[in-house]
Amino acid sequence: MKVQKTMFRVLLACSVCAVLAVLSLAQEKRVKMSDLPEAVQKTVNEQSKGATLKGLSTEVEKGKTIYEAELMIDGHSKDITIDPQGNVLEVEEQVQMSSLPEAVQSGIKQSAGRGHVTVIESVSKGGALQYYECQVKKGGKKSEIKIGTDGKRITKAEQ
Repeated sequence: MKVQKTMFRVLLACSVCAVLAVLSLAQEKRVKMSDLPEAVQKTVNEQSKGATLKGLSTEVEKGKTIYEAELMIDGHSKDITIDPQGNVLEVEEQVQMSSLPEAVQSGIKQSAGRGHVTVIESVSKGGALQYYECQVKKGGKKSEIKIGTDGKRITKAEQ
């Protein structure tokens, strides 16, 4: 019985260490402009014209280093993901419900149900709008839904 308890504790400790190691790999690290590769600095400077630069970060995602610039422009947020060569990979920009096509508004309302939509962001890749990400709060719980440009909900299987 004592050996089983000891084995259980060792297994539990190893599991906790493994989870913490995985989490630490996926975390964003705040950086300064001077820490960025020259090509990324150039892209950040170009993309942030007329905006306030709120922060810069880097992380390794699926084995690749990416950089993110957090901007505030005309009172809304805009996050730009950039590769080490300075190419814009993705742009997430906060939008108002009223600015969206009727089909998208309807899809968001239907998917959110009785939940309160707190933030909507358009997500573009390669310069083209892909979908909308919506933060929804319902009963004290927060969740995220994705809606296609056609107003249909995007499920995890479709991503």
